[in-house]
Amino acid sequence: MAVAVVLVLAGLVVLAWCADQLVLGAVRIGERLGLSPAFVGVVVVGIGTSLPELAVSALAAGRGETGLAVGNLVGSNILNVTLVLGLVGIVAPVVAEPRVVRTLGPLSVGAVGLFAVLVGGGLGRSEGTVLATLLVLALLAQLRTARLGSPSVMAVPVAIGQVSLVREVLRTAVGLVGTLGGAQLLVGNATVIADRMGMSQAVIGFTLVALGTSLPELVTSLQAHRRGASELLVGNLLGSNLVNSLAGGATIALATPTTAAGRVPGVGGSVLTAMALTGVLAWMLLAGGRLSRGGALVLLAVCAVVLPLLTG
Repeated sequence: MAVAVVLVLAGLVVLAWCADQLVLGAVRIGERLGLSPAFVGVVVVGIGTSLPELAVSALAAGRGETGLAVGNLVGSNILNVTLVLGLVGIVAPVVAEPRVVRTLGPLSVGAVGLFAVLVGGGLGRSEGTVLATLLVLALLAQLRTARLGSPSVMAVPVAIGQVSLVREVLRTAVGLVGTLGGAQLLVGNATVIADRMGMSQAVIGFTLVALGTSLPELVTSLQAHRRGASELLVGNLLGSNLVNSLAGGATIALATPTTAAGRVPGVGGSVLTAMALTGVLAWMLLAGGRLSRGGALVLLAVCAVVLPLLTG
């Protein structure tokens, strides 16, 4: 048991550090290629910070542990728009780009809502195909905003300067390998702890694993907020929930053995409803282009209310 706890902690550390390197490298590559900040913030950073969730859920689903796989995504989606966004807003009010909120808000909320509905009805190959198709369409829609050669504010939050493209590609590759390795440590040993303590896989996924895989979003968002990069901050969180729901849901549905497909054990309707409603609440609080400290306190209060529901 003690060894498993140490390995889980090691997995969390590896995930956090490697995901940070992966995102940093990906952002710098995007900057060197002249991609717009909106595209880099949503697609590159959003996908990059979601890789821990996707890796953990893919490994768990491949083992037939769908409760852990889905619990991780559900918990991460909730924490991203309550705990992470709330903590960032407490540091200082978030002044979001209205265009980004108007574009990403409905996409993110719609993706999370659809994911909740499909999980509630049971995940199978057809549901995975639907989610994967919608992911491709969403990425194509974001690709239209890339506009090669447009000015970028990404140099400010990541202090790019003149960097070597080869070095950043290597940094990104090492980050990806480390992310997968950290995910393996986390999944395997979290399952051991769950079995020893008599806890369901879903509860472990909702809490410990979800919190660990949300660390990249938290670190990236705090850094972006400190540098005044609102497009990166909002795009990262809303983009991460979009990717978690569509890519993560599709991965679970397609990676789960056929014998384990169907309704997900330990993931009830109340938890899925909470995930959908927290996404709507965050969107509403950001709709005016500004999240005040009062709004941030509301999100943290909602997080405190929802957490017992996840562990119940």
